[in-house]
Amino acid sequence: MPELPDIELYRSALARRIAGRRLLAIRVQGPSWLRSVDPPIGEAAGRRVVGVRRLGKRIVIELEGELFVVLHLMIAGRLQWQEGEAKPARGRSKDPGALVFENGTLRVTEAGTRKRATLHLVRGEAALAAHDPGGLEPLAASRGAFAERLRARNHTVKRALTDPHVFAGIGNAYSDEILHAARMSPFKQTQKLSDAEIDRLHAATRTVLAEWTERLRAQTGDAWPKKVTAFRPEMAVHGKYREPCPVCGAPVQRIAYADNEANYCARCQTEGKLLADRALSRLLHDDWPRTLEELEERRPAGER
Repeated sequence: MPELPDIELYRSALARRIAGRRLLAIRVQGPSWLRSVDPPIGEAAGRRVVGVRRLGKRIVIELEGELFVVLHLMIAGRLQWQEGEAKPARGRSKDPGALVFENGTLRVTEAGTRKRATLHLVRGEAALAAHDPGGLEPLAASRGAFAERLRARNHTVKRALTDPHVFAGIGNAYSDEILHAARMSPFKQTQKLSDAEIDRLHAATRTVLAEWTERLRAQTGDAWPKKVTAFRPEMAVHGKYREPCPVCGAPVQRIAYADNEANYCARCQTEGKLLADRALSRLLHDDWPRTLEELEERRPAGER
């Protein structure tokens, strides 16, 4: 799922192209893409774009007359920009739809068979606010507000960071990177965090998100962002299972839980202890390695 740095990249690229331009039409191609009925999408036609915002992981296109187009890409949705008016797809398109502007077309694509990307057209700031899950903006949050959100309920820090009701825009990839930078276990309980740990986590959150946003902007320049992915070679731990940690050289570990996973460095984040993967640890019982040293001892010689 595109996260804060990716959505910011889309937002700024889109704003440069459509600010002040007219939206000519919204083409709905996927049966589940449009999720609102009032106002009808025809009301958006002919209105100029006032601005482009980010609302958590959503992109909001503000039109004249306080109409807002709310796009949520979910997991596999992506945005493609085509100069000029793209021809409507022949037959049944696999893509959710497109927004046609006077100078180009914004196509929404979605990989896979499960179509989750959504579009809403809403009128007024109050209706727009209903699409805000309420998460704190991590780049703007003070240390005090950050700590208050963390300690409001007792969760693992991984879950708290990725909960859109707690923090806005952070998902699986950047939570891995934040926790590695903070030298913190993903399963640390939020209400047990010391003041020093909260300081580290707050600083790491701001640094990781800001640096990645600027890095992606520098890599893309004025071009349209085409390589929006959760797996980037410069990342420290996310998607780097068994690769060496860039800080200490220990192999990056991975733990699966529910429909998610966490990538971490045991040496940097968990004092050398391996977090128990529920499925594997139940299967292996006492054979489950508890530390990096045990893991290395049990690994075949050719894999060491």
